[in-house]
Amino acid sequence: MWFIILAKFRRKPTKQDTEKMSSYYAEAAKWGVKRHSAFWTLGRYDAVFIIEAPDEKTAMKFVINTPTDLAATETLVAITREDALKLMQ
Repeated sequence: MWFIILAKFRRKPTKQDTEKMSSYYAEAAKWGVKRHSAFWTLGRYDAVFIIEAPDEKTAMKFVINTPTDLAATETLVAITREDALKLMQ
């Protein structure tokens, strides 16, 4: 399953924060979580992450155990455009 995580920084990220998140992604890979993309953005959200996880519970485990108070997040479940088009038939 695909998930889009929208993040709003609570404070300016440090190098230590980014290193901590990198090691957390490595830990989460053991649960089956894979980060496909990470973007820092302009606008309402400061960062967007696209992850894949086996199910909603694993994605929730990933989000609620994120080891930092760096950002407030909103997580969306996503399907590919191709899968959405199949649902329209």
